[in-house]
Amino acid sequence: MRTVLVLALLVSVGSAQGPADDWQVVVLGIAQDGGIPQLGCRRPICEEIRAGKRKPEKVSSLGLINRRTGAAYVFDATPDFPAQVQALTGGRNPDGIFLTHAHIGHYTGLMFLGRESVNAAGVPVFATERMGAFLRANGPWSQLAAVPNIAIRTMAYDQPVAIDGGIRVTAFRVPHRDEFSDTVGFRIDGPRRAAVFIPDIDRWEKWDRSIRTLADAVDYAFLDGTFASPTEINRPIDEIPHPMMSRTRELLKGVRARLWFIHINNSNAEIDSPDVVKEGMVFPM
Repeated sequence: MRTVLVLALLVSVGSAQGPADDWQVVVLGIAQDGGIPQLGCRRPICEEIRAGKRKPEKVSSLGLINRRTGAAYVFDATPDFPAQVQALTGGRNPDGIFLTHAHIGHYTGLMFLGRESVNAAGVPVFATERMGAFLRANGPWSQLAAVPNIAIRTMAYDQPVAIDGGIRVTAFRVPHRDEFSDTVGFRIDGPRRAAVFIPDIDRWEKWDRSIRTLADAVDYAFLDGTFASPTEINRPIDEIPHPMMSRTRELLKGVRARLWFIHINNSNAEIDSPDVVKEGMVFPM
């Protein structure tokens, strides 16, 4: 009788904990907007990929999925969107897309939801007011909103959005080159763990917040790793400012979050460093 009671309690506890263990963040891509190999790139990494000596790198994106229910969300709609959705859901449209900003690697994948492709029915796209206005006012994105292939959902800064299973996603503004939209990062709160995703920012020092404080309050920090050195490209770094990886490591030394670099440029010699995230890595939430 006692054995039966113990087994019953174990089944009860397992059932209660099961749903909380189902949510995962999945890395769908790690590269800067142009992917790797980038068009016109003649660096060794690009030539090695073209020669079949290493795999290509898809553009920076995260997926969030519940392995039990199938609920799935994508963070940034990249030019690699079809392959990334295939990897995350098996090809089913995601239940929502969260956009950081209007640079080509972060929203142009929305085109695959249009009539020329899947002709989706109102896929929720979570974006700030300015990002949403950009999509509504400019073709071909305006057609996606009018059909509607996408349903634009406005996110306010620092106001959590609740999605399936108690998951909360919060957008916060970060300084970046905002030609067409503002730029945000996201905090993702799961049943047990939390993550922050900032694929693009100009400098940590330009921000009115502390990245150290933010990283100390989450479990995973997926952060801008575009460049490792200010001399690795043939343009002045001030024209395309990003935090150097060494500076980010220095700022986050000893924090709670595990640091993972994402949004890696083809020029970045540290792409194979242990703290650079890899496509296909999974993180329980």
